[in-house]
Amino acid sequence: MTWHPAPIDPVPDPWPQWGLSLRTPRLSLLPDDDAGLLELVRLVHRGVHPAEAMPFQVAWSDADPRYVGRGMLQHFWSQRAVVSPELWSLHFLVWFDGCVAGVQSMTAERFGVLREVETGSYLGREYQGRGLGTEMRAAVLTFAFDVLGAVTARSAHLGDDGASARVSRRLGYSDDGTALVAPRGEPVTVRRLLLRPEDFVRPEWELDVTGYTPELAGLLAADPPA
Repeated sequence: MTWHPAPIDPVPDPWPQWGLSLRTPRLSLLPDDDAGLLELVRLVHRGVHPAEAMPFQVAWSDADPRYVGRGMLQHFWSQRAVVSPELWSLHFLVWFDGCVAGVQSMTAERFGVLREVETGSYLGREYQGRGLGTEMRAAVLTFAFDVLGAVTARSAHLGDDGASARVSRRLGYSDDGTALVAPRGEPVTVRRLLLRPEDFVRPEWELDVTGYTPELAGLLAADPPA
């Protein structure tokens, strides 16, 4: 007698976002991995903003240099630990000329119902002033609207954060109110911004998306791959 075992169903991909990539003419946006995060830590130690300025709502970059890298890793690891269809974060490491130039994040809560994402990002100082901030945010917005099926995207910047404000204006955001924060102990105005697909100033280039699978769509509660 010849025995033929029954076919075994393939094991579902337990972490489908690691296969995702977004590519623009100059950049590759890849979900954070530990090796890339170590490169990001080195970038932050070289500087992501002038010492006298604070562009972040939480002053994490003011931490003791001995511990800021550990805090960064703990933050990204904690974000991975809670990913679910109800609450998720995609933290894309931004690769430029073979190096990590920054990070572009996109988060959502109850995306399957609300269809809304929020973005945040930063670049190393040596990569600023080249239009990369606009390019990387345009990449995740294109992905959010055209692939995931988002209907709104939110962002925010501190009142004196000129670079982030300029990127938002270029891409078509409208004002959506203000709030107060105190990252360094003094009140600072946060300007909230809103973008809808019909107002998005789309880039002239085409976004290349690979690794968007049914498993990833299910994790994000998003539209399935076409």
